[in-house]
Amino acid sequence: MQKAIGRLGGRIPRVPPRRAFSGGVPTEGGEALGALPPPARQFVEEGVRLCRPRALHLCDGSPAEGAALLSQLQAEGVLHPLPKYDNCWLARTDPRDVARVESRTVLVTERERDAIPPKPPGGGPQQLGNWMSPPAFEQAVQERFPGCMEGRTMYILPFSMGPLGSPLAKTGLQLTDSPYVAASMRIMTRVGPQTFPALARDDFIRCLHSVGRPLPLREPLVSQWPCDPPRTLVAHLPDRRRIVSFGSGYGGNSLLGKKCFALRIASRLARDEGWLAEHMLILGVTDPAGRKRYVAAAFPSACGKTNLAMMTPALPGWRVHCVGDDIAWMKFDAEGRLRAINPESGFFGVAPGTSTRTNPNAMLTIQSNTIFTNVGQTSDGGVYWEGIDQPLNPGTTLTSWLGQPWTPGDPQPCAHPNSRFCAPANQCPIMDPAWEDPEGVPIDAIIFGGRRPEGVPLVYEAFNWRHGVFVGSAMRSEATAAAEHTGRRLMRPFAMRPFFGYNAGQYLAHWLAVGERRGARLPRIFHVNWFLRDGAGRFVWPGFGHNARVLAWICSRVAGEDNAKTTPVGLVPREDALDLGGLPGVSYADLFPVSRAFWEEEARELRRYYEENFGEDLPKEVMGELRALEERVKKM
Repeated sequence: MQKAIGRLGGRIPRVPPRRAFSGGVPTEGGEALGALPPPARQFVEEGVRLCRPRALHLCDGSPAEGAALLSQLQAEGVLHPLPKYDNCWLARTDPRDVARVESRTVLVTERERDAIPPKPPGGGPQQLGNWMSPPAFEQAVQERFPGCMEGRTMYILPFSMGPLGSPLAKTGLQLTDSPYVAASMRIMTRVGPQTFPALARDDFIRCLHSVGRPLPLREPLVSQWPCDPPRTLVAHLPDRRRIVSFGSGYGGNSLLGKKCFALRIASRLARDEGWLAEHMLILGVTDPAGRKRYVAAAFPSACGKTNLAMMTPALPGWRVHCVGDDIAWMKFDAEGRLRAINPESGFFGVAPGTSTRTNPNAMLTIQSNTIFTNVGQTSDGGVYWEGIDQPLNPGTTLTSWLGQPWTPGDPQPCAHPNSRFCAPANQCPIMDPAWEDPEGVPIDAIIFGGRRPEGVPLVYEAFNWRHGVFVGSAMRSEATAAAEHTGRRLMRPFAMRPFFGYNAGQYLAHWLAVGERRGARLPRIFHVNWFLRDGAGRFVWPGFGHNARVLAWICSRVAGEDNAKTTPVGLVPREDALDLGGLPGVSYADLFPVSRAFWEEEARELRRYYEENFGEDLPKEVMGELRALEERVKKM
């Protein structure tokens, strides 16, 4: 708990002294800039010349620093205290800055083909990323960044992604003019001078971020939240190991250690260095006999990843421990085992739908040292969102994420659908004892999943690694509130569609190559679908803690049990192999639909998707798996 308080900060603010920096820019507390290794100091000096901040603050990760940041944010009206909890805070953003902006998120490479596959025939929109040329990027920087931090403090955040000393950990240095970002990065990453030896090696990721609102303001802020939505840009330069973000304070666009570094840049590093950086939770599953397995699972945002990672099993005797809820970095060890670390040190979870029924461990995690963003607020100093399932005390009133009075039944939600909590991971009561093991945990199974209301079985196992890569490439799910376009059903290959750091066809080829590694003890690959509905629109699977029943079958397959039957789409549990005891009304037949008509249409749509979005960059092995599926379905 002391570590968690240290990241977010205690309650007593400190007014730090100022020191001089090159160019006459004063520093405000924290570590002395002279302690920075030369490559890091050079990057800071470049940022100062470009952005022209009023002052500098080199973050040291201390509790006193955290307290000062929170006090400053409260004084500026960005954060509001939540006295119902211990050291928790609420931020309300400008309504235009509430999600990742995928349409303005780009990869900058010399060759477009290095970033994205060929454009679809007819010039339709590319679904697998956006490319920007280096000249266009340089022009965009010159149009946005000169003087963008005038009147503001530049926070210098040296941070580690992954446990310090881990062979899989990587280091970054972020410059930002947002104290909200600085406070949040202290939770989500390991910030402080302990990263300096790694910074001295000059292979760290350079991250530059600005909200784009220099002082004095030319127009008033909304909710005291600085941002510049019309000019938002989130750019990744994988060849130069840089990330540049402008105009947004929302976490996915501004906490550059998260999706930008941990997925887009890291996936490119992983390809070059022979490992995997994936949008996956990591959990440990222990059966009643004490046998433990570790599983990595990929789901698109807001599809239940955090709920699964923190699950309380409904099966007696089974236990689940959380290693991470969002990102996995995986590398083979000397014995051929694929080992994984969670590079983050916090949770940045979707609030709506989180409750003591759906995720009691998350609710316990966020009772202290947490920053909430765009949730509702109760008049007694608590938080509120749709699905929280907590009764209000008599006389308690509600304020919406827009800062307006709100009552149940109002047409607009009290909390934004993409509202978030940012909490230290070590506060989770079921964190795995090995969650910070530098060597990582051994992965026995990989799971893919998405929201499919019909046609896709509750669970099936891939026939082999190559078929598993095909299954991952064919993931599909409804668009979520985590990005700016919602309400559409999108292809979500590997749950990485918004996060590829290089050409998605080459990404699939990298996964195929991993399967050919000599001596590799490859995990088994599965697909799950918690979201099947019946003809009346009701879910046919209870989900949440009952998903442990599916994990139990997956563990049995890892152990080599012969309890599956073959279908055209994969191996499904035999009817007696999936424990459905105590689930009245749950039908095996409803859980495992494999309709010829559905899968014929699925194959046609998938073929069209591959042709339009991957073109000739689709590995021939993946197209071969599609043809094999078509042949199996034809024989039904």
